[in-house]
Amino acid sequence: MTTAKPKRVLLANPRGYCAGVDRAVITVEKALETYGAPIYVRKEIVHNKHVVDTLRERGAIFVDQTDEVPEGAMVVFSAHGVSPMVHAEAADRNLRTIDATCPLVTKVHQEAKRFAKEDYDILLIGHEGHEEVEGTAGEAPDHVQLVDTAEDVDKVTVRDPNKVIWLSQTTLSVDETMVRVNQLKGRFPELQAPPSDDICYATSNRQTAVKVMAPQCDLVLVVGSKNSSNSLRLVDVALDYGAKASYLVDFAHEVDDAWLEGVGTIGVTSGASVPDELVMKLLVHLEERGWADVETVTTANEKITFSLPRELRKEMKEKAAKES
Repeated sequence: MTTAKPKRVLLANPRGYCAGVDRAVITVEKALETYGAPIYVRKEIVHNKHVVDTLRERGAIFVDQTDEVPEGAMVVFSAHGVSPMVHAEAADRNLRTIDATCPLVTKVHQEAKRFAKEDYDILLIGHEGHEEVEGTAGEAPDHVQLVDTAEDVDKVTVRDPNKVIWLSQTTLSVDETMVRVNQLKGRFPELQAPPSDDICYATSNRQTAVKVMAPQCDLVLVVGSKNSSNSLRLVDVALDYGAKASYLVDFAHEVDDAWLEGVGTIGVTSGASVPDELVMKLLVHLEERGWADVETVTTANEKITFSLPRELRKEMKEKAAKES
């Protein structure tokens, strides 16, 4: 007779909202308060179904392209950033814009512009079709080549192997990125690294917490949406570092009871665009099934905050002055 494993939950810290996501979500909320509905948002403000649906209920209208926004209306650019072409399209339509691009993504944009100006070939490690990659590549389309897969490494051509630099999407797996970097270095030994780490601190911190707890876990549940790159990476990291199983769920009710059979320790974390209320609901769901013992695994304390976009702060200040 086998004894049942003791049931416990390891709760990752840090998890959930990062400073860039917090800033972007608050930007849309404050824009709705300041200007009134509707406020148009190009693409999903952050990659999370619950957040997008909640903002939509409050009067945000999400569009895929700038030309879907009525002329002269207000549009917010998402946390993932946009290319100069999108800014130009907005200007052509006389749109009022608020740029909620995460400052860490903006940093990569600035790097792309700088190295293009210095006539480097830029190898951008990232996922094809992701909004962040499109925005960064759009800063220097004649200099940037996207490297997504190992096959892409073989296809890269450069003009001068001594003037090549790599940049990366901010939400990738740290380990996966370094695999690509090492493959690229095999072809271009003089490949230069960005002046500072492109992978965002929050992405790294969430992955580190999962790496620490995964070896102890029979199952790791990651709260996040399927189009969230950093959430998907957390599932990969959990499996790579010893978790016996790992799944991505948007909501607690998506947890299949079959996943819990024979499981003792469950790790719980969430992607950087996930509000903590969804994690708390998952913990309640697990408690109802016998996992009441929750232990927090802390690997970092995040204290970074970003101020709201300048154009919004100015309007909020003017509105407050009129009302006082």
